[in-house]
Amino acid sequence: MYIQQIYTNCLAQATYYIESGKEVAIIDPLRNPEPYIKMAKERGATIKYVLETHFHADFVSGHIDLANDTGATIVFGPNATPGYKAYVATDGERLPLGASHIEIVHTPGHTIESTCYLLLDEANKPNSIFTGDSLFIGDVGRPDLLSGNLQKEELAAIMFESLKKIKKLPDEIIVYPGHGAGSACGKNISSESQSTIGHEKQFNYALKIEDKDAFIKAITTDQPSIPGYFFSDAAMNKSGYKGFAEVLEKSMTPLPIDRFIALNKESVTLLDTRDAKSFAAGFIPGAINIGLNGDFAVWVGTFVKPDADILLVADEGRENEAIERLARIGYDHVLGYLQGGMETWLTNKDTYETILTFDGHAIPDMIEKDTYNLLDVRNRKEVAKDRITGSMHIPLNELIKKYDSIEKDKKWLIYCAGGYRSMIAASFLRSKGFEFVASVEGGINQVRNKRPEMIETGMETE
Repeated sequence: MYIQQIYTNCLAQATYYIESGKEVAIIDPLRNPEPYIKMAKERGATIKYVLETHFHADFVSGHIDLANDTGATIVFGPNATPGYKAYVATDGERLPLGASHIEIVHTPGHTIESTCYLLLDEANKPNSIFTGDSLFIGDVGRPDLLSGNLQKEELAAIMFESLKKIKKLPDEIIVYPGHGAGSACGKNISSESQSTIGHEKQFNYALKIEDKDAFIKAITTDQPSIPGYFFSDAAMNKSGYKGFAEVLEKSMTPLPIDRFIALNKESVTLLDTRDAKSFAAGFIPGAINIGLNGDFAVWVGTFVKPDADILLVADEGRENEAIERLARIGYDHVLGYLQGGMETWLTNKDTYETILTFDGHAIPDMIEKDTYNLLDVRNRKEVAKDRITGSMHIPLNELIKKYDSIEKDKKWLIYCAGGYRSMIAASFLRSKGFEFVASVEGGINQVRNKRPEMIETGMETE
C-alpha cells in the first residue's frame, strides 16, 4: 500500500494518491489531471477511482477530466447529486482497491454529502482516514458554505452527530485532512499535514466539546469571510465544467499591444499578477494588482467576479502559471495576456501610473508632512493584537463593499502585515478614482522593528 499527499500551498489544499496492487484511487484532485496520470504511469499503476469528499467550494476539482482521461470511476458519498456520470456510494460500503479496501464513512455537516474515506490495509485493518473538509487538524469544517435548504445551525447539529463516527475509530488511525492552515474552509486549521484520531480527540477544540449546543455555537461563530467565488465553484463541481485543456488553450493567447488596448474596455477586468514592488513602479491605468506570490486565489475571488472577462499582465514566463491558477478556481474567461509583459507597455505607451511606497521608518514624516491618513487592511484578529496608532481599519475582504466610506480627497497610507494586501487595496482604490494612495512597504512588521513607539496593542475592532 502506498499513500502520497500532494499539497498545493496557494490553496492550502491536499490531494491524495493511494495505491494498492497497482490500482490507484485519487482523492480530491485539482483541475489539471496530468500530474496524477503521470504519477500512476511512472509507477506502472492504473487509476481506478476518483473519490470526491464533497462538492468543493474553494477550487474546481479535476475529477471529471481525470475520469474522462483514464476511464476511472468518480465516486461520491450519500446525498450527492452530481450532474454527470458518477457512482454515489452508500454509507459503510467498501470499495476494493488492489489488496485493500476503502470504506465509505458518510459525515454530513460541512455539506450534506460530505464523506470521509477509511482505508483498510491488506489485512483488513483500518490504517488511515481521508477526512476532506469534515475534520481538519485542529478544526472541523465550517457549516455555512453550502447549506442548501438547511441553516448553518442545523448543519452544525448534523456535524456533531457525524463526528461521533470518527471519534469511535481507533486512536492510532492516521488522519489525512483536505486542507491546511490558510484555507477559508475553517477558522483554526493547523499547518500540520497529518495527525491521528487520538491526537485530535485530545487537542482539537471541536472534538473535545461534548455539549451539542456549545458545539453549534463554537463552529458557527468567528468563521472567516467567504470569498465570492466559492458558490460559483461549488456549482461547477456539482454540474460540470469545461475541460481544463480547452480552457488553457483558449486563455493562453499572447496579445500584441494594439489588440490588448482594443480589448481593454470598461467591462473587462485588468489583472496585474506581478509582485507589489514591480507593480508600484509602473502599471497600466485601471489595473488591480494581485500578485502570484501571495494568496492569489483568495484575493482574486474577492475582487474579481467569476464570470469576468480578464486581461492579464504577468512577468514573462509566468503567464501559464497565472492562467492555470485562475482556472483552478473557475476563472475561465481570460481573454489573453499582454505579449512581452509590462515592458511592452512602457516601451510603447507614455501613459502609466505609479503608487508611492514608504518603509516603516518614514511613516511619521509622511503623516506629518503630507497629512497622510493611515488605513489598516488586515483582518480583525490581527488588528485586535496591535495596530499603528491613529489608523482607520477596513479589512481587505470588506473593502470592495466599504470603499465608498473612505474620503477620496484625503491622502491614504495603507498597510497590512508585509505589503502584499496593502498594494491590492491601493490598486483597487486607484481603479475607483482615489488619486492619493500609498503603501507601506514591509507593512506593520517593519514598523514594529523601526518605530515601535507607533504601535498600540490590545485594540478593540469594530
